[in-house]
Amino acid sequence: MNRKTVAVLPGDGIGPEVLDAALPVIEALGLPLDLEFGDIGWDCWRTEGTPVPDRTWDLIGRSDAVLLGATTSKPRREALAELAPELRESAPQYISPIIQLRQRLDLFANLRPVENYLGGGTPYRFCVVRENTEGLYAGLDWNHVPDEMWPLVAEHPNVRRSGRPGATASIRLQTSHGLDRILRFAFETARGQGYERVTLADKPNVLRRSSAYVLERLEAIAADYPEISFEVLNVDAVALWMARRPERFGVIVAENMFGDILSDLGGGVMGGLGLAPSANIGESGNYFEPVHGSAPAMAGRGRANPAAAFLTIGLMLEHLGFKDEAGSIQDAVRHVTRRRDRVTYDLGGDATTSEAAQAVIDACGEVPHTPTAAVITIGDELLRGDLEDSNAGNASRMLGERGIPVRVRHTIGDDEAAIADAIRPSLGRDDVIVVLGGLGPTSDDVTRSAVARALGRPLEHREEAWQGVVERLTRFGVAIHDDNRRQALFAEGADLLPNPNGTAWGCHTKAQGSSVIMLPGPPRECLPMLESVLRDGLPHVPAPPAVATVFRRTLGIIEADAAALVDDLVRDSGVAVKPAYRWHYPYVDIRLGCPPEAADDLSKRLDSALADHIVTDRDRTAVQELALLLDERDLALDLDDRLTGGVFAAELARERHSSDGSRSLSVVLSADWESGDRSAYTGTVALTCLIRDETGEHTDHLTVPNRGAEVTTYFAEFAAWSLARHLGGRSHPHTEESA
Repeated sequence: MNRKTVAVLPGDGIGPEVLDAALPVIEALGLPLDLEFGDIGWDCWRTEGTPVPDRTWDLIGRSDAVLLGATTSKPRREALAELAPELRESAPQYISPIIQLRQRLDLFANLRPVENYLGGGTPYRFCVVRENTEGLYAGLDWNHVPDEMWPLVAEHPNVRRSGRPGATASIRLQTSHGLDRILRFAFETARGQGYERVTLADKPNVLRRSSAYVLERLEAIAADYPEISFEVLNVDAVALWMARRPERFGVIVAENMFGDILSDLGGGVMGGLGLAPSANIGESGNYFEPVHGSAPAMAGRGRANPAAAFLTIGLMLEHLGFKDEAGSIQDAVRHVTRRRDRVTYDLGGDATTSEAAQAVIDACGEVPHTPTAAVITIGDELLRGDLEDSNAGNASRMLGERGIPVRVRHTIGDDEAAIADAIRPSLGRDDVIVVLGGLGPTSDDVTRSAVARALGRPLEHREEAWQGVVERLTRFGVAIHDDNRRQALFAEGADLLPNPNGTAWGCHTKAQGSSVIMLPGPPRECLPMLESVLRDGLPHVPAPPAVATVFRRTLGIIEADAAALVDDLVRDSGVAVKPAYRWHYPYVDIRLGCPPEAADDLSKRLDSALADHIVTDRDRTAVQELALLLDERDLALDLDDRLTGGVFAAELARERHSSDGSRSLSVVLSADWESGDRSAYTGTVALTCLIRDETGEHTDHLTVPNRGAEVTTYFAEFAAWSLARHLGGRSHPHTEESA
């Protein structure tokens, strides 16, 4: 493909920083584009007397597309006040660079795609097409009514009361030329993007005559697109339904002012202007711009959301013929925003602009990610505590064993709306959503309708499932009631999952990229069904990347201190690592999930950082480690164990195969309560483990909180740890790899 030239005009405010963060995606995707940078915006106005210098117009003229960051505009008085002193005398007229681009390039169509990038709720995807050159923004606007217009307005009662000096006027200009080309653009967009309907947002109930002419032009243009339906709605009704039911729309087309308002409303529906891209298209020019504005108060703070810049680049790439690459960018933004993976503050994260941009670029490069799951268990009896919720734990374990860790678990009562509300946030965010329980025949079994409600689909009767219910009940001589028919209802289009151990069949369906699995509640029914689904595989769930686990069990360090050391280590490694910490008295476990090729280096870094605290690299206690070493080396202990009251000796004996040995070690465990009260369990206790063998005496010390009776466990584990280290006990670094 021939190389194309893109004029990049960073603008001012946050414009330069969002484009600087997002533009590396062009190189990451290997696109044959030449980026040439130009000047536009407020600095140009202040220093040159024009926000769009001639050199910038020359660049635009020889470019295939224009990518605009953001520009600042101010009222005429403020604009003149900020001019360089030598330019003020000539008092040039300030015209917004946006207006100049649209007028000089005749960019008649503004395109604003709106999509559910954040996930959750009902999926929607539509766009607003705004006419740029006429309507109420045509420039026919006067601070006093012109002479030619006065006869038309003079008899209005408010004009008679206000007088001519107190009346202003504007004209909503609409022409056959302007209407036909924007309506045709709307239908072409619908055809090209797969939308089934065009909605004209107008005000025909008030602007009756001009709107009637618009309808004439709409019907004439629509005749060329018989496969696409069309409708005319009041603009206020469109605004209401955009907020309440955005999924009902395809392409919304409107005159300039109505389109301006609906476009920004679309950004709000998406979750904010930080996600809103735009394109301005003419017959011989274009520019593409994220619509969040220049936000000068935020400039240089690294807080601006680059998502809109990425999506704007995607629009530009599609316009230039790079449709697949544009889709990659959209998929990457969807992936990052739905998983809240390194997002900026406006989306609930704390990432900087550059960090959020890098997350999108990484996703464009198809960096493998670990699939995640949500588990939702249903039943009032679970909330009351009448039944233990064993299903949640078992389902989590089964998913985890297949490389799909559970991100979130919910327990919900028998409430249709609450169940649907629990499912929606995971749609498009988690790869697998497992819903367990509430599929019986009684009126409080509402999971079926809740799942259908969350998916935005109707329930449908499935005869295969009904015959399964009838066959099973008949086999056991159980009466069949009309209520049993509930068990044959499933969300439209779902794949059925037979239940060999009960009447409640399950189902499996895909929605917004998530695999939704609905299963009955009894464990003997749902767990084999889930096992079967996972064994057969979920084709659209991405295979998890190979992950190595580096594990260390530590003693004598608190969780916060361990995390601070390890988090710094992970940051310095430059490797994508997911740390996990678990405190279980007296240990802190550290688990690092990382690419297999990084495991050895991370192990060395971890051992260096925590050398004085590591007990083992396997899931064993210090007592268990010591027992293995003593058996392996045929050693016995001459143990003074009065400090633990025999607990240490008893635990060690339980773990050993034999307490006899050809050689023995002398061990004395002692303590000094340095502060607080021994029996009231306050203050700290200084531990000493003295080991004597043929090489001499060896001593270890550790001070621990005297937190309660369980401190005896700490004494025993400390003694075992000291002995194991003396014997060279920790095994060679060990990592586990999973796919």
